[in-house]
Amino acid sequence: MTSSERKSALGVLRRVAADRWRILRLLPRAGWPAVTVAILNNLLLAAAPVLFVVETSLLVGRLPAAVRDGVDSAAFDRLVTAFVVAAGALCAQQVLAQLQVATGLLVQRRIDGEVADQLMDAALNSVSMAPLEDQARLDQLTEASREVEHGIQSPGAACAGMLALVARYGQLAGYAAVVGAVFSWPAGIGLLVAVLVFRHGQRGGLRKYAAIYGSIVPRVRKLSYFRGVATGLPAAKEIRIFGLLPWLRDQYRSAYLDWMRPVWAERRRVYLKPYFGYTALGLLVVVALLAALGRSGATGQVDLTQLALVVQATLAAIQLGDFYPEADVQTQFGMNAYRAVRDFDAGMRASADPTTATGPPGAAAPATAAGPTGTTPALAARPGTEPAVPAAISFESVSFRYPHRATPVFTGLELTLRPGACTAIVGLNGAGKTTLVKLLTRLAIPDSGRITVGGRPIDDIPTARWRRSLAVIFQDYLRHQSSAADNIALGAVEYAGDRAGIRAAAEAAGILDALDALPLGLETPLSSQLRDGVELSGGQWQRLAIARALFAVRHGASVIVLDEPTASLDARAEARFFDEVVAATAGVTKVLISHRFGTVRRADHIVVLAQGRVAEEGTHEELLRRGGRYARLFALQAARFRDGPGRTPVGTAGERGVG
Repeated sequence: MTSSERKSALGVLRRVAADRWRILRLLPRAGWPAVTVAILNNLLLAAAPVLFVVETSLLVGRLPAAVRDGVDSAAFDRLVTAFVVAAGALCAQQVLAQLQVATGLLVQRRIDGEVADQLMDAALNSVSMAPLEDQARLDQLTEASREVEHGIQSPGAACAGMLALVARYGQLAGYAAVVGAVFSWPAGIGLLVAVLVFRHGQRGGLRKYAAIYGSIVPRVRKLSYFRGVATGLPAAKEIRIFGLLPWLRDQYRSAYLDWMRPVWAERRRVYLKPYFGYTALGLLVVVALLAALGRSGATGQVDLTQLALVVQATLAAIQLGDFYPEADVQTQFGMNAYRAVRDFDAGMRASADPTTATGPPGAAAPATAAGPTGTTPALAARPGTEPAVPAAISFESVSFRYPHRATPVFTGLELTLRPGACTAIVGLNGAGKTTLVKLLTRLAIPDSGRITVGGRPIDDIPTARWRRSLAVIFQDYLRHQSSAADNIALGAVEYAGDRAGIRAAAEAAGILDALDALPLGLETPLSSQLRDGVELSGGQWQRLAIARALFAVRHGASVIVLDEPTASLDARAEARFFDEVVAATAGVTKVLISHRFGTVRRADHIVVLAQGRVAEEGTHEELLRRGGRYARLFALQAARFRDGPGRTPVGTAGERGVG
């Protein structure tokens, strides 16, 4: 073996030892009583088979004397004693094997619960969304979450598997000791070495085989995606309408083979040829040992009991060189899963923001001015609190580029959101409107420049505290499969008991009557997959999302962000939008993102984004008089509504949209 090969082998051993040590360090998370019971059970399970081999060998050795002396003899009594003990050992082995499963599951579930909490904490640890948009981080999350969720090859299963090895290696040590004590210590040591070589072939091959999984996680995610599309409800309509089933079947088969081909190739490489070498070594040791035993028996050096004992111990020990179904896969892939959890956790912590500390529940961000909010009585702040009035929010020379994208979204952006006013953000697709919201909410962090509120950088405000002053409805808002009341209350979940506030928010959003008409009113589950549940229309869901933001305003939010709030509303509902919603939040800073100028034109201030900067800003009338980008976009959309969509030239900016 060359020096580099020795270093490589030592490196592998160090990594394996480190991985196993990390798994062992997880055991206290299961609680020491459970771990102690599992260890004791596995020690007894190690002793029971060895005791069975010893007693059945005594049974064989005592049988001739018992037959010769008859049933009333002491020899027969000793035969019966050996039989009873052997039977007891066999029964104990069966009971202990079941207890091994039960105690192992207890340890596994407890540890997996702790690791799942660690994984969720890590996923939520980063202030921004950037780490979750990183390919390597997504691969780690995919591997870790899949195993933790399914629990088959999870870190908890690895811990249970490590405990199960106590029984296996305890049996091996017992059999080798029996052969050494009864026949020959060199023979016992040789048997032990041969079995461990077999185990190295099995376990080491599995380690090499498993190493490939880290490189094929993206293929697994692709496979999972097509499986989810084929079996999920969201795509069910389009699959049937467009006849996509054959295409999906082909895509799934291709993704599956793309995943499995390297796995099959690696399995052949690490198992097929090496297996013949390990088998030859094991066969050589067994043949040599049994030949020596036979020669000793022929010369009278060993009796019948010793002969039976060595033969049984040897055969039982050789079987321990095989695959351990309760430990091998679990420990190897469980270690991989926990390594992915640790790597993901470390990566998320590295990107964590020092301002993530939370303030007391309900605390609003600083940098506010005292005074009344001007909100309508229906959305007045909860009794006993003085709602905050926001200060100006400024983007100062802000630049930002998404990872793995060559073109920046913003370059030196200068923008001020006036306190208490409604600022509309418009621009062509890709201009950065939604990115602006991510920066404001710290879901993305500027590459350079800063964002201030009342002159204070929002970096200096604890992120959780800053976000409690925001009420945001994203364009892709979540439709929670829970009651209508719960969907609204999630805007300020710590005040979910404010039922009057929930109704007030629903009324201000124009959805209360529709919700009251549901079978269980506001307590109706909003999913046809739930008992007594119903499905809302797109427009109703959008109003419900708006109500969620209004509920947040009621409980302290001083900035409300509405990303395409009228996208699912009809023309009549859109015309009433400002009257019902914007007027209900008078005095609160509003950021309105929309491509529909019927909504935008009523904003106090309009900002046009283009090429990473503010291209124009002003009121609707000012921008029309200026005759620039906004005026052209407005004219295109106005013509579209006046003459019909068929009159709009194909390929114009109007067709591409301003949202």
